[in-house]
Amino acid sequence: MRKLSEVLRDWEAVIGLEVHTELTTLETKMFCGCRISHDDEPNANVCPVCLGLPGALPVPNERAIESIVMAGLATNCEVMRRSMFYRKHYFYPDMAKNFQTTQGPVAFVMHGHLDLEVPADRADERPTWASVAADGATPIERAADGSYVAPIRILRIHMEEDAAKMVHVGGAEGRIGGATESLIDYNRCGTPLIELVTEPDLRTPEEARLFMEKLRETFLALGISDCSLEHGSMRCDGNVSLRRRGESSLGTKSELKNLNSFKSLHDALAYEICRQAEVLEAGGVVLQETRHWEPSRRRTVVMRVKETADDYRFFPDPDLAPFDLTDEFVERCRARMPELPDAKRERFASQWGLTRRDAGRLAGDPDLARLFEGAAAQLRPQEVPTLANVLINLAPSFGALTMLQLVSITELLFRDALTFAQAREVLGIVNGTDQMPIVVAGDRGLLQSTDTDALGAIVDEVLARCTDQARQYRDGNRKVLGFLVGQCMRASEGAGNPKLFNQLLVERLG
Repeated sequence: MRKLSEVLRDWEAVIGLEVHTELTTLETKMFCGCRISHDDEPNANVCPVCLGLPGALPVPNERAIESIVMAGLATNCEVMRRSMFYRKHYFYPDMAKNFQTTQGPVAFVMHGHLDLEVPADRADERPTWASVAADGATPIERAADGSYVAPIRILRIHMEEDAAKMVHVGGAEGRIGGATESLIDYNRCGTPLIELVTEPDLRTPEEARLFMEKLRETFLALGISDCSLEHGSMRCDGNVSLRRRGESSLGTKSELKNLNSFKSLHDALAYEICRQAEVLEAGGVVLQETRHWEPSRRRTVVMRVKETADDYRFFPDPDLAPFDLTDEFVERCRARMPELPDAKRERFASQWGLTRRDAGRLAGDPDLARLFEGAAAQLRPQEVPTLANVLINLAPSFGALTMLQLVSITELLFRDALTFAQAREVLGIVNGTDQMPIVVAGDRGLLQSTDTDALGAIVDEVLARCTDQARQYRDGNRKVLGFLVGQCMRASEGAGNPKLFNQLLVERLG
């Protein structure tokens, strides 16, 4: 099988995503009053409605509808004022009533878009000469560093109820094939879930991964879900087909399941692109089918031939009246909208002088963004980029740092009283306690002197006895500077700041 880079020179991948997100921040399920929880005993949160017992009638969750409207507004979608629920019929034990309540041709929100920024270090999969966007109309212009922005259209975001959780015991990788028994937990059944469907506008596995990451950041900022891929509250299916470069007609697509991480999404799409290319180049035919991703074997395998809409016998749910969303309802949802990650990133960059990359990493996590802004308010403006460095590169290793501890370690690093390695050591000690970094660093003798007069005297003493090395430096041997800094650190018994020693040595040596 050829490598992805080789395949994408000859073939164009056409990728669309279906992203399923449980509205886990709500208290109750979509059509009943059962509590939403993933941690309770199996089948503890069930009732006649979510079990589909005869005569039980559903009642829609208004807060869930507010959440999907907010999701639509955040993704530049049009809010459809009139829509309704349908029944999607299938026979499988994860839905006891044998149909799923979902939406039909008209969803609550439709026809949106997101602009996907692809940084230079993640842009290699799209050939540099492939400058036409997925919709065939909008040119993609690459920046000087190779980065680009790809417009990704969103077809719809619709509401549906989640199915029960099935656990297959004894099978390989949790699959039903080869299992000795299957267990069903209906606690999840009926949980409100939104499904976002993109147009087939993505062209590389990396673009798909970036889109999923961006969507997760957006939904986290809205506060509508915990977006946990690990626990299944955010899941993704990928649809992919190939066509020869320069062609406009679509090929036959495969749908990929079990993509429960960003890495799985990327790797499954990459494998499937290469597999389809191998089939087509051998004169074979790609079948429309649903395939399962096996992470351990790094391959996709056939699950079933793809169903069509006719197989599900869609029809309007007679137990649920059509929805007519008023302007007042939509504006109430709009008023609840927080600052979204893209806007927050631009504000962090302009307000604090951060790089767009660092600003984006902070803005994409609501908890991290709140911690950053709270600590930044207690620092001088010139110290804030150091705070960003601490939060991005140090703090993730420690789970229980307070805002005051972050402020203290930032101030120490900014004035070069600690090295980064020493800061890591100090944070390991104060993590989960009420101790302050400046106190711990002082007690352990880690604080480094930044008194230029005192350090200057040490530099003069070192140069007076290391005349040979000083001459080598002046003759052009810059490597000897490290030796001189080491001598200064030894003379100060480790209490001097190496950066300042380096600076003072360069000044004196001319």
